[in-house]
Amino acid sequence: MIIKKISLAVTALFSITMLAQETATTSLDIKPEVKLSYLDSVKSSFKKDEVATKVDSLWMNECLSLDIYNDFSKDIQTVNTDQDVNAELPTELLKQRLQAMNEKSPFNIEYNQGLENIIKSFLKNRKKSFSRLMALSEYYFPIFEETFARHNIPLEIKYLAIVESALNPKAVSRMGATGLWQFMYGTGKQYALKIDSYIDERSDPLKATAAASDYFSKMYTIFGDWELVLASYNSGPGNVTKAIRRSAGQTKYWDIRSNLPKETQGYVPAFYATMYLFEYHKEHGINPERALVKNFETDTVNVKSEMTFKQIADLLDMPQSQIQLLNPSYKLNVVPFYQGEAHFIRLPKDKIATFVSNEDKIYAYVRHQSENKTMSSRLALKVTPKAKAQLDKTIYSDVKLYKVQKGDNLGAIAEKYDVNISDIKKWNNLKSNSVALGRTLKIKSDIEPVKISKEPKAIPTIEKKSEEAIAVVDDKEKGTGQSQEYVVVAGDNLGSIAKKFGTTIADLKELNNLTSNNIGLGKTLVISKEIPAIEETTTVNTAIASNASIDSFKKKTASAKSMSEDYYVKKGDSLYSISKKYPGVTISDIKKWNGIKNEDLKPGMKLKING
Repeated sequence: MIIKKISLAVTALFSITMLAQETATTSLDIKPEVKLSYLDSVKSSFKKDEVATKVDSLWMNECLSLDIYNDFSKDIQTVNTDQDVNAELPTELLKQRLQAMNEKSPFNIEYNQGLENIIKSFLKNRKKSFSRLMALSEYYFPIFEETFARHNIPLEIKYLAIVESALNPKAVSRMGATGLWQFMYGTGKQYALKIDSYIDERSDPLKATAAASDYFSKMYTIFGDWELVLASYNSGPGNVTKAIRRSAGQTKYWDIRSNLPKETQGYVPAFYATMYLFEYHKEHGINPERALVKNFETDTVNVKSEMTFKQIADLLDMPQSQIQLLNPSYKLNVVPFYQGEAHFIRLPKDKIATFVSNEDKIYAYVRHQSENKTMSSRLALKVTPKAKAQLDKTIYSDVKLYKVQKGDNLGAIAEKYDVNISDIKKWNNLKSNSVALGRTLKIKSDIEPVKISKEPKAIPTIEKKSEEAIAVVDDKEKGTGQSQEYVVVAGDNLGSIAKKFGTTIADLKELNNLTSNNIGLGKTLVISKEIPAIEETTTVNTAIASNASIDSFKKKTASAKSMSEDYYVKKGDSLYSISKKYPGVTISDIKKWNGIKNEDLKPGMKLKING
């Protein structure tokens, strides 16, 4: 009997112990529920299209860069067609190739010494530029060819856009000519291209090409010669007519060339040289770069409400730079909405599918943002002067002075104050990205810069409240890489060096205070600098909206957001591809956790997932 009682007591004690352990485990597992922001709630309810969007960020930077346009324009304006250039291209072979081009073209392509010299000049100085231009041509040339075919214009005129703008729709000449076809303001208005505060259709590939086709057709009815049409496009029909008169009535371009403006004298030869290099690029070892965005992979959708590129990028999980590339006619990165006028935005087809399938939710999010837009401190002061006492600190502290220290560059300074490099240059009248050591810069920012600290802070506890969940995490990141240098060898250029080390031309120029793309043989370049330990405080504070439409989007936080993990960027990674590796994590999350202000990532860069 005693043994039986003892066994019952042991069993009861064991049961109580197990129950206590389960209760403790359960209490440990209870975590505060972090509410989703309205943006994440909207996106979590989207009908997803499974087609993956592949974006090469380096190529996107090339598309938006003006380096080629600036170099190419300078070449055309300064090239001396009478100066012999040493290049491995036998004259007899060039004559044969020009004759072959002439036989299948409506242009009168004839060999002359000036044309040979400019072709050799391009071969000597611009081979790398042409490989990049060929990547851009994969996107733009189908647009040109379709339009020219409808208007019975020679398809070869597509090469003129390279001479005009280096295929950059954002190119602006020193005279104000804008877009792929470099229309002046008055000419653009003459050909019904809309130009207002929001839109400049001179930068619209489709509409500007249609206007250019109209011009070419009219000039051909006047001159009856395509070479003179090209000359008139550059200098105007009046200058061509004057040159004909000064040449005793001769009407061939090469006969009147000496009486044309200096820039026009190199214009048509540059057009022929461009055509030649595109036709015979393989024979000269020019390898076209790969274009990952092609025109037939995109489509347009009518936008029924004013939207910013940032809103579209956040909702569709795509880089804002890609939207800018595909929609260059929107000057302020905003798609406007005018009553009675339709405005379209061009996107990759898989993003179009997501947009069309979720239009109601997208427009609801845009309305929500516009209704809850916060008022700036300056505007608040004008509206409520009585609040001056409370706002004084904010308003008069937003202009700060910063003294440039050793190792600083504009990118690092901009990141400290959460501003753009272009703004710093504008505030301080800087013409380049170079900045002198010890110079004092004016910074207009309401925030304090990120400070370097040697003492790590303790991690604050997470408080759970009935109406909101606030997570505050302090983390200290240490730079793992040391300064990396590279000595320039024969055949190197900034493009090849950037590609070799997985960086960009702009970064190399900024790190080495270069004002041009020219680098000397034997020069030592800084590829990367050691990253100091920077203490960053990330606060995630999301509130629950009160109305029913927002409540319908409530959802528990995804499992990926309940853990903390480091991710090291690999070559070819983008914020979009990284976010897809962690279910429930968005691009905006990664940016917020790591203090990223743009889409630029570098191989080896350390990213914090969930702060």
